Amino acid sequence: PKELEKMLRIYFLQQWFNLADPAVEEALYDSATLRQFVGIDLGAEPVPDETTVCKFRHLLEENHLGEEILGTVNLHLQAKGVRITTGTIVDATLIHAPSSTKNREQSRDPEMHQTKKGKNWYFGMKAHVGVDSKTKIIHTVVATAANVSDVAMLPDLLHGEETRVWGDGAYQGQTEVMRECAPRARDFTQRRCRYKGQIVDEVAWAKNRTKSKVRARVEHVFQVMKLKFGFAKVRYRGLKKNAHRLFVTCALVNLFMSRRKLLAVA
Repeated sequence: PKELEKMLRIYFLQQWFNLADPAVEEALYDSATLRQFVGIDLGAEPVPDETTVCKFRHLLEENHLGEEILGTVNLHLQAKGVRITTGTIVDATLIHAPSSTKNREQSRDPEMHQTKKGKNWYFGMKAHVGVDSKTKIIHTVVATAANVSDVAMLPDLLHGEETRVWGDGAYQGQTEVMRECAPRARDFTQRRCRYKGQIVDEVAWAKNRTKSKVRARVEHVFQVMKLKFGFAKVRYRGLKKNAHRLFVTCALVNLFMSRRKLLAVA
């Protein structure tokens, strides 16, 4: 239905420009370009108000359509020639949540947790992704609290047809787990080669440098997610709503990463 398409376009605008429900309503009134994209003619109809936008978002969340959107986008990309190959890069990134208790409940979000990275503590959730090593397409996503270790989600990030798996040092020593999920997979995760800041294994260090040339591609995905689309902080309370936003954002990231190929075949 045409109205459903309009609401979905509005929802995508929220993800692209990191807009809350009231902000996207205001942006549509202010920008003729955004109204043209959505298909709204102010002379014939008003912009959907923030309550309507909120109800539509809840409808998507309740029906778990975030995962469906990601899957549908990936199928569309495959039809256009952007295919998932046999190499996967696994990684995770922290999404910050407010740690203050100055709110209505006077407490932190109970579904978010804190974790230590380096010498600093962070509070929020963690986005675990499996990314194709050639096309940079996100094929698998898992959302957890920040205190869940990266390696615990490794089996959920592989599609099973891998021949090579890249990852940082957090995934070291998981060769058997990889083989259980993807029997043909070879372990290309990085190895620890430093002790107290000093390189103690020159061979491992050189191999890590080579592996990093592939593994670093996952950072391009996180750059789009966090810097271009603004998903560096959670917007909602609870893991379910933010996980839904994560799935949809990953679908839009895939479209962005494949934009040149899509335009070439258009």
